[in-house]
Amino acid sequence: MDQRMALLLLTGSVTVYVAFEHPSFGTALLVGVGVVTLLHLLLKDR
Repeated sequence: MDQRMALLLLTGSVTVYVAFEHPSFGTALLVGVGVVTLLHLLLKDR
């Protein structure tokens, strides 16, 4: 596992924790992380 994937895993874990603890802030954070993750996956080969 390279560093970027480890960082994405860590960021996702923290985001899910915040989403459960603070739902209003967590929802926006989940959407933001989801978009960044999707862009990372789509642009991985460039």
